[in-house]
Amino acid sequence: MKFLVCISNVPDTTTKITFTPDNKEFNKAGVQFVINPWDEYALTRAIELKEAQGGGTVTVLNVGEADTEPNIRKALAIGADDAIRVNAAPKDAFFVAEQIANVAKDGGYDVILMGKESIDYNGFQVHGMVGELLGIPTVAPAMKLDMSGNNATLEREIEGGKEIVEVNTPFVASCQQPMCEPRIPNMRGIMTARTKPLKVVEPTGDAPRTEVTEFALPPKKQGVKLIPAENAGELIKLLRNEAKVI
Repeated sequence: MKFLVCISNVPDTTTKITFTPDNKEFNKAGVQFVINPWDEYALTRAIELKEAQGGGTVTVLNVGEADTEPNIRKALAIGADDAIRVNAAPKDAFFVAEQIANVAKDGGYDVILMGKESIDYNGFQVHGMVGELLGIPTVAPAMKLDMSGNNATLEREIEGGKEIVEVNTPFVASCQQPMCEPRIPNMRGIMTARTKPLKVVEPTGDAPRTEVTEFALPPKKQGVKLIPAENAGELIKLLRNEAKVI
């Protein structure tokens, strides 16, 4: 069975967010990038399923520029067999989904996995677009994935509970905890990752359809106003006119 796992290159969660002087791009200077944590669930589960089946391949796919390759190599060190990098900045969700779909069409993959969203934009869009472009089912967000031959059983989160879904390959699934316990690379994995294939391809299809006009940081929190307990009228006035919560 052939697994395609899509990973994003995102800023570490402790990063202090700043933007370029024109406020149109994230300022990468001095920032540590990591594999999107949601994607790590997808990667680890794909490796586990391959091992349980006693064969198959796990291919990692990233849409990004050359600076993403250290994290692609980390994914190979965790246990992926090979990797593909689409040489383009991930400008918008549809552009990324189209690149993934084009690679998937050529590769004949049985299962396409990715995190439910990237922690930088939190779009929750790409998996659904990929499934639509390929004309195959999408299950999102999946908390559990088991395979029996070409049949998959997934548990997905819904409002107020969970839903059990069965689907045949090929399909797309986005992953979240508690799918599995994400793996970390060991020394042997780090050494073998250096020689695993990493293929770079140029983007195909349409140019990005959206453009960022401006990024802005959220407004700073205002100071706390203390109202004496005996002045309830003033409190109600502030809640109505300033906070606008009543």
